[in-house]
Amino acid sequence: MNLMPQIMQGLQTLNYPFAAAEKTLAELIERYLLLIEKWNKVHNLTAIRHPPDMLYQHVMDSLSVLPYINGPQIIDVGSGAGLPGIPIALARPDWHVTLIESNQKKAAFLQQVKIELSLKNLEIMAARVEQACIDRQVDTIITRAFSELGQFIALTRQWAVKINANCRWVAMKANCSEEEQNQVQDPFEIEKIVTLSVPGLDAARQLIIIKTMAAKD
Repeated sequence: MNLMPQIMQGLQTLNYPFAAAEKTLAELIERYLLLIEKWNKVHNLTAIRHPPDMLYQHVMDSLSVLPYINGPQIIDVGSGAGLPGIPIALARPDWHVTLIESNQKKAAFLQQVKIELSLKNLEIMAARVEQACIDRQVDTIITRAFSELGQFIALTRQWAVKINANCRWVAMKANCSEEEQNQVQDPFEIEKIVTLSVPGLDAARQLIIIKTMAAKD
């Protein structure tokens, strides 16, 4: 299966200044998708089974957040099959991306991807989010289909006292209700809500960007 034409077209549509060469990035994305397909047959990593569908619904969806997040230290909470962390790590080899995933089989898959794609900027933590030890400054904590906003903040807020004061919490959502938005409370606040445009995907996507009230605008 040759996904290169679709991948290259998607990357060009995103029009982002990738730190990796587009052809090299496209080749790595194709290999990543084929690894998901292979492991999916045994470990049920994702309900989406076909690589062309994974390309748009998973990878392009993940890459669409790049203009709205800051590096170089990224944490992906509840990474699952590596989304959005692995596409971000592929696109930004100059950033350090940490994936936190408590499911041991999924964590094993993430380790295999790291090895096979030689991702030196990728770190895997096979642990529950609330038990993960983060002892360095972090620029972005991101999650995709992990939990509602209230739980996302509750499970990661202990890191706030020792991370970059300008860190942002970023939640990828199909649609975030006003009721869920109201779960974000002092000392956190929603900084902005971004409507994402994802290549090849005709569906609503939102990015909820949260900061601490003491953070600089």
